[in-house]
Amino acid sequence: MFDDLLRELRRLEKPQQIRVPLSSDHEGYLDRECPSPECLFQFKVHEDDWREKVRDEEVFCPFCGHTADSGKWLTQEQLAHAKQAAIAHIKGRIGTAMKRDADGWNRRQPRNSFIRITMDVKSRPQPVLVPAAAAEAMRLKIRCPACACRYAVIGAAFFCPSCGYNSAELMFSQSIAAIRSALNALGVIRAAISDRDTAETTVRLVIENGLQSAVTTFQRYAEALYARRPSAPAARRNAFQNLSEGSELWHPAFGKEYSDHLDSGELAVLTRIFQQRHLLAHRQGLVDEDYIKRSGDTFYRIGQRLVVRETAVRECLVLIEKLAAGLADDARRTPGF
Repeated sequence: MFDDLLRELRRLEKPQQIRVPLSSDHEGYLDRECPSPECLFQFKVHEDDWREKVRDEEVFCPFCGHTADSGKWLTQEQLAHAKQAAIAHIKGRIGTAMKRDADGWNRRQPRNSFIRITMDVKSRPQPVLVPAAAAEAMRLKIRCPACACRYAVIGAAFFCPSCGYNSAELMFSQSIAAIRSALNALGVIRAAISDRDTAETTVRLVIENGLQSAVTTFQRYAEALYARRPSAPAARRNAFQNLSEGSELWHPAFGKEYSDHLDSGELAVLTRIFQQRHLLAHRQGLVDEDYIKRSGDTFYRIGQRLVVRETAVRECLVLIEKLAAGLADDARRTPGF
């Protein structure tokens, strides 16, 4: 009686391939996500360049530089959409098989019999699955100066997804500009979200992300300048996230310290901000004894949660730009650089 259904179930036991088209946004950019579980950075690549410039065997994360083949860069939203599409496809095939069985059974029933048993398969109409919605157009659009690949990010970016090229000066200036653009949009975010609590939570996350991106942007810029000095000893990973350690590395390589570019008050402010980035990244913003000791910030007690203000992030950007300009000048003045 259920011959078609049983045959269909046997066919479904074998691996199935289902094409699920993914749409680009209104400007032709595809959403991508870094597959590294430590990163998961979301960005966009122009659809034409993803097809024509990006190599299948190697794609670079613009933020962390992680590499993987081109099939590994779907966003979580795109994966969820593909899963829904697969489930809908299987439900449709099973429903169609059951209807064929029911139709066959009903045709075999005698028309003039006193008792006549028929089957009717009820199913809801299968919705047309809209491709995963593209995220809001990214604020910072970049064209790689090496391969001309077009990509877009929110916040900081350091590597071209197509060729991995890293232009330290270009990425630094564009990343700082992107952070400022995000801060400038806080009023729009508040106005666009009707629920006040949700709006303030979103604003807080944008501000905190701006602080973290600012520190990372400086770190990557300092690393790139330092790496151009062949005689300099190798720096440990993330050394330039620490101002004291970074300055100690910089002095023997370029003959200057961070204190040559920022006064003691400015260094104290930036030190506190760099330590706040560490708390946000590793302790969900909860203050510990190590933070108070390293930052000199006595405003908080252990166990309190950081409150990061927009003004603090803007001050951070000004100081980072000032220090970065000094480091760039050190590099230019160094013989053989």
